[in-house]
Amino acid sequence: MSVVADLHLHYVQACQNLSQPENPFIARVLQEADKNDDISTKGITLKLAGNNHLVPVPRVTDDDLAVLVSVLGQAAFVTGLDLAYNLLTDAGAKTMATFLQENSTLQYLNLMFNDIGTSGAELIAGALHSNQSLVHLRMAGNRIGNQGGMFFASMLKINSTLKKLDLGDCDVGLRCLIATAIALTQNKSLKAINLNRPLLSTQQEETTVHIARMLRSNSSLVELHLGKHEMKNFGVERLCDALYENSTLRYLDLSCNNIICDGAKFLGELLRKNQTLEILDLDANRIEDAGAIYLSEALATRNKTLKALSVVSNNITGRGLVALAQAMHSNMTLSHIYIWGNKLDRSTCAAFSELIAVERLQPDCTDVAPYKVDGEILLAELSHGLAKHRYWSPRCAAAAPSAANASLEIVPVSEY
Repeated sequence: MSVVADLHLHYVQACQNLSQPENPFIARVLQEADKNDDISTKGITLKLAGNNHLVPVPRVTDDDLAVLVSVLGQAAFVTGLDLAYNLLTDAGAKTMATFLQENSTLQYLNLMFNDIGTSGAELIAGALHSNQSLVHLRMAGNRIGNQGGMFFASMLKINSTLKKLDLGDCDVGLRCLIATAIALTQNKSLKAINLNRPLLSTQQEETTVHIARMLRSNSSLVELHLGKHEMKNFGVERLCDALYENSTLRYLDLSCNNIICDGAKFLGELLRKNQTLEILDLDANRIEDAGAIYLSEALATRNKTLKALSVVSNNITGRGLVALAQAMHSNMTLSHIYIWGNKLDRSTCAAFSELIAVERLQPDCTDVAPYKVDGEILLAELSHGLAKHRYWSPRCAAAAPSAANASLEIVPVSEY
């Protein structure tokens, strides 16, 4: 029997053998996969996420997963598995851990926003001690806690295959962040890590100090997410000092912190000398006009490497926004800029409308679009490209990867 007819048939047989009722959602996805002519040559990702359908679907349970992996054991052409937003618990994590230890072809695994806890994290992290195929793992939104995060930190000292790890919104704490930073001084393979929204009980920014120390010696990390770390100007200064010595990091996410204009000044000084950083995400801070001007001066005169900048919701008025727009006229490298959520006055609307009109700024490389009302130019909001990796973003391809979704185009980490 040909490869394209196997998955659904084997699933039906496995359900009968294990006395498990069929999940119609899984059955439909496998039927669609069977029709794909490229599965035997290019590999496929089975998209079984529980939240990406207009019509509700029966979400995947632990028992459903047990049947599914029994089918996928011989399906070497399945290289990706998206199980986000389902009902998987630690029991499902045990099933997946066993699969990872036995499977040598799965490259992408998305388990974000299930109900996996500390013991499940231990099992999955343990499986990655020996697994040599997985390159991208998303655990975001599972409450694995500080101890669960520690298991992944220990794994990073051993695993040399994983390239991208997402531990955002996992309730990790101080010990986990410090252990992860220490592990990344030894790990030479990880390219991207998401450590957004840890649970921190201190205001001393010890974690930022350790992460900065790691950046001085790490030579592989390309993408780093430090959103919601309660980072202040002290932490930004530590990171900037470290990045003077780092020559690999290209994407730095400092969104949703407590950075004000002094922190932006440190970043502006960094941009004058740094020759590798390509994406800087400062969403939801408070750099205001002074901070925007610090950044614009660096971009207009010295920096020729930054390609994408986000200053969304930073309490910037026309003075700072116009300065950024003017910097784009002299800086031909900066191609993506996001400004929504600030105080867009007439001068801002005119400046960004001009950038788009003269084709200095492509319409799909920003989050604003000009329109006229009674002869006056205003700006409307568009989709924000740097936010597409976050859990609340649409899971459909709303924009071309090379356009608004700058993070995927500028900093490719893996096929997934």
